[in-house]
Amino acid sequence: MSEGMRMSIKLFIITAVAALALGITHAITEEPIRLQNEQASVEARKGVLPDAQEFVQVDISEYKDEYPNVVEVYQGKLGDDTVGYVFKVISKGYGGDVELFVGIDAKENKIENVNIISHNETPGLGAKAAEPDFLSQYTGKSAGSPLAVVRGGATQDTQVEAITGATITSKAVTQGVNSAVEFYNRVLKDGGAE
Repeated sequence: MSEGMRMSIKLFIITAVAALALGITHAITEEPIRLQNEQASVEARKGVLPDAQEFVQVDISEYKDEYPNVVEVYQGKLGDDTVGYVFKVISKGYGGDVELFVGIDAKENKIENVNIISHNETPGLGAKAAEPDFLSQYTGKSAGSPLAVVRGGATQDTQVEAITGATITSKAVTQGVNSAVEFYNRVLKDGGAE
C-alpha cells in the first residue's frame, strides 16, 4: 500500500470519528437547547405582558398576507381569563430588521410594554431604541389608534418622541408597534381569538 493511500485512510478515519462525535454532541444537546430557547421566549413574552401566567399561540396563518410584519401572536392568560396579547413583529430599520415583542393589555386596551429582541442599528444612535428611556414611551399608550413619531417633544397620547439622529429607527419601532395595534383591533379585540 502506498504512503498516499495510508494517509487517505487515516484522514478518512479521523474525519469519520470527528463527524460521529459531532453527531452525538448534536443529538445530546439539541433538546436542552430547544428547551432553553423556549424558556427564553416565555420570559420575553412575560416581560411585555407580566400579568399573564400562560401563553397560547394564536393561529395567524390566514392573516400573513395582510400583516406580513406580524410573525407570531400569543394570547396571554391568567387562569381562564385573557389578560392580553403578545405580538412578535419585524420591522425595517436603518441597519436591517428590528425584531420586537409588543404586549397589549386587553382589559385596559393599552400597550403594556415593548421590548426589542434583536436589531442591527447603529451603535450610539439607532441602538438607543432598545434602551428603557425610549421603549418606556410606549407603555400605557392607548391601543385604540396608531402612534406617530415626532421630534421636539411628544405632547399627545398618540405620539412618541424620536431618538435624536435615529428617526428611521424610531419610525421602524413605532411601525412595528402600530402593526401589532392594528392586528389587535381588527382581529383580536373583544375576544376575537377565543
